[in-house]
Amino acid sequence: MSDARLIALDWGSTRLRAFLLGADGAVLATSQSEQGASTLSGADAFAQALTTVVRGWPALPALPMLACGMVGSQHGWCEAPYAPCPAGADALARQALQVSAKFWILPGLMHDGAQPDVMRGEETQIIGALALHPVLAEQACLVLPGTHSKWARVAAGRVTGFATHMTGELYALLRQHSVLSRLMPGGASAPSPESFLAGVDAARKDGGLSHHLFAVRTLGLFKRLAAEQLPDYLSGLLIGHEIAHELSAALPERLALVGDPALCERYALALNRFGLAAPLQLDNTAPAGLWRLAQTMGL
Repeated sequence: MSDARLIALDWGSTRLRAFLLGADGAVLATSQSEQGASTLSGADAFAQALTTVVRGWPALPALPMLACGMVGSQHGWCEAPYAPCPAGADALARQALQVSAKFWILPGLMHDGAQPDVMRGEETQIIGALALHPVLAEQACLVLPGTHSKWARVAAGRVTGFATHMTGELYALLRQHSVLSRLMPGGASAPSPESFLAGVDAARKDGGLSHHLFAVRTLGLFKRLAAEQLPDYLSGLLIGHEIAHELSAALPERLALVGDPALCERYALALNRFGLAAPLQLDNTAPAGLWRLAQTMGL
């Protein structure tokens, strides 16, 4: 690890992921813990979590550390104020918050439209995606599926605006705590791609989301879908409504999915159902984004 250059931290609400980066941003080592920002309170607790996750990395005292994510929120280690859109790597680098001599936290992004919107961590994944695929920087829409899915518009290397959909969180709540859950199996079910696509197809038809959601119950009551098919149908319904809303506005020609491969594949299937060509799919681009931002900051 003698060529280590940066400790990059993707510090979300529920998980802390650390990357030891070498020359040209190569990942030399990784480490993670469940000590996300929402599980910690106070500077000492954050400092201890950081020390623990990088234990055994001999270069720690000398290397710069750059973090993104909810560690910079109001309930994180230190609050790093949001950078307003439009913003690219330069704007994010300028607003990075220096916590100590060797530790910085990146800001999130804010889109102040008719309905304000924010992100923390996804902006770094976007910068990483643009670094790995520069053609996206010209003009593109980057979709980052997850608990709170983001649809970000990019032009000339800057995020010009974005929208958040609470699709993943809504799925979890309905799957576990609503009347819909009573007809579903308690544990994980075998995947049912047909049921997922049936949910997507339902979302493409006329009708509001709340009305379509009740059909998850009635389709189960009348045995039109088996209990083990209902979770995938619900997933397709929610993702389908998310996509239908975003497609109501014109999308750039280039479209990319960034995030967990299995979840991105679901979005790709749903997008194909709407008649869109298979988008570029990228895994975790946070290390590439943290490296690019560290370069921009001169670290």
